[in-house]
Amino acid sequence: MFTLQRLAFAALLALAPAQSWAQEPAAADAAQEAPRATVLSFEGEPQLNTLAAQGTTVVFFYAAWCPNCRATIAELNARWAEVNPDLTIVIADYDKEAALKGKFGVTYQDTFVLLDAEGNSVKSWNAGGVDGLNANSAS
Repeated sequence: MFTLQRLAFAALLALAPAQSWAQEPAAADAAQEAPRATVLSFEGEPQLNTLAAQGTTVVFFYAAWCPNCRATIAELNARWAEVNPDLTIVIADYDKEAALKGKFGVTYQDTFVLLDAEGNSVKSWNAGGVDGLNANSAS
């Protein structure tokens, strides 16, 4: 079974745009490379505070055993081009991050938490996929 770090890394790789190794003109590269949302693994509250100060940040509480979480990741992979490109998604391990869950009042896996510029919870929601993520994180 994968650890959360491996799953987060796999999700990051799956969500990242594919690299083209062929030589193409710079103008063509610039035209094809649209801004993309960012996916990171949770590393600590200082990381969240820094990211939140820089822009729209959402924490996703993921559990490897959770079918809803796996479905959410699958949908994000399939519809990644539709995710708000200004968004940073931080994946936190639902089973290991008890203090973070307590801080944000999270009691259920597959929970998203939108942060304000100081790293405090603005709102939280369960599931919803890409549509819920975009709707709940819109300014």
